[in-house]
Amino acid sequence: MAKRSGLGKGLEALIPAEFNMPVTPADMFVPISMIVPNPSQPRENIDEENLKDLANSIKEHGILQPLVVTLESHTGIHTLIAGERRLRAAQMIGLEKVPVIIRTATEQERLELALIENVQRADLSPLETGAAYHKLASEFNLSHEDIAQRVGKSRVSVTNTLRLLLLPEKVKVSLSTGEITEGHARAILGLQTEQAQLAALQTITTNALNVRQTEELVRRLSGEKPPRDPEKAVDPATKEIEDQLRSKLGTKVALRHSEKGGTLTIHYYSNEELSQILKIILKE
Repeated sequence: MAKRSGLGKGLEALIPAEFNMPVTPADMFVPISMIVPNPSQPRENIDEENLKDLANSIKEHGILQPLVVTLESHTGIHTLIAGERRLRAAQMIGLEKVPVIIRTATEQERLELALIENVQRADLSPLETGAAYHKLASEFNLSHEDIAQRVGKSRVSVTNTLRLLLLPEKVKVSLSTGEITEGHARAILGLQTEQAQLAALQTITTNALNVRQTEELVRRLSGEKPPRDPEKAVDPATKEIEDQLRSKLGTKVALRHSEKGGTLTIHYYSNEELSQILKIILKE
């Protein structure tokens, strides 16, 4: 399937002829009863208060942006692609019809477009985003780079979000309920065993550790020794080289340099990320 670089550029990609298919006029209205939810919708929860605010706005000003749907011509049923919050808010205030734009889209495109809409509006939790990325990777064979291009994120961001799905269930519950943040969760991933990760979670929640304190906790639990001379400033030339490599490779890089040589450490967190780093280094 050919790449569509326009998908990640914004919600405006939902309305122009991205799929080279005709669209209906923006002022076309269809009954809410003829619209069914997007089966590929990655979002599981919608904040009730935000939904009420949107409902009040729609009640006063109407729906300013049409919903995007597909049409099953033999049944007349419209499947929602984008606009779930608007649909739910309209139902909340008792609207019978809503404005729509009809598009033709595959299952993959429905997932991509729903994901784009939610990610750009920060409507998804990290785990919901990770689950959507995983579906694009596992069911549609998209690489992390492909996903990043479609949703307008960096490949590193996609990879880091996917790694959250590797956390123990108890840690994921704490993340989804807001007991810990995504920063806490990423730090916990630095521990190699589930037992250590759960122990870290217990310490974090009991002592209300912030992310920086959590990172320090993880270093201690990992057995890492503190730097011998924490007061010593990093050599500016070394730091500049590290920054250039980090920007080029999209991952953590550590350079230890001396007059007699040194070491260059490049970190990666998945086979996918290793493959991308090797392509950059070897210029394949």
